[in-house]
Amino acid sequence: MNPAEMIIIVVALIVIGVVLSLRHVRAGRDAPPPATAEDTWRLALEVQQLKERIQVLERVITDTRGPADLDREIERLRDR
Repeated sequence: MNPAEMIIIVVALIVIGVVLSLRHVRAGRDAPPPATAEDTWRLALEVQQLKERIQVLERVITDTRGPADLDREIERLRDR
C-alpha cells in the first residue's frame, strides 16, 4: 500500500466518522421531550372524552330513531 492510498483511506474514515457522529447528534435533537405527569393526565382525559364521543356516535348510527331524535342528540353533543 503506497502513501497516497493510506491518506485516502484515513480521510475516508474521518469523513465517515464525522457523518455518523452528526447523524447521531441530530437524531438526539429531534427526539420528543419526555412526557410529564401533567401531559400524561391530559392525554388520558382526552382519550376518555374521545371514547365517550365514539360511543355516542356509534349509538346514533346504529339506532333506528327518527331524524328529530338525531337532531337533539347532535345538539346535546355540541353543548358539551
